[in-house]
Amino acid sequence: MRAGASGESRGVANKAVLRWLKFNAVGGIGIGVQLIVLLGLRSGLHLSYLLATALAVEAAVVHNFFWHERYTWADRVQPAWRKSLPRLLRFNLTAGGVSIAGNLALMKLLVGMGCVNYLVANGIAITLCSLANFLVSNEYVFGDEASATQ
Repeated sequence: MRAGASGESRGVANKAVLRWLKFNAVGGIGIGVQLIVLLGLRSGLHLSYLLATALAVEAAVVHNFFWHERYTWADRVQPAWRKSLPRLLRFNLTAGGVSIAGNLALMKLLVGMGCVNYLVANGIAITLCSLANFLVSNEYVFGDEASATQ
């Protein structure tokens, strides 16, 4: 009986690790989206680094949501406008909020006070916000209960 419970625990752990890897793969592409948008807004349009950061983070949040829904948590959710819009709102308010607030605070600290290059600082901010975003997304946005109520 214990061996079955141990095997089941291992299966749950393996599934969590696989989901974490998928999350990071999507996030890696999202980092590219964020950095390209940041570079374009900052260097091309000459926006302030804080406004450019907020807009770049939002672009990455929307990008990541659609990939998470169709890839990372595809086993939990069925994409459909009626169900996806409330999930997008939850994702934007939680993971997006963590990303925007965390990125802006860290950018202000690292660039504004620490004179770190804005692209390097943005990479640091993305990394530090990642774990909180995974936990919030896994439990609240794409959690079994969240998809069951839709």
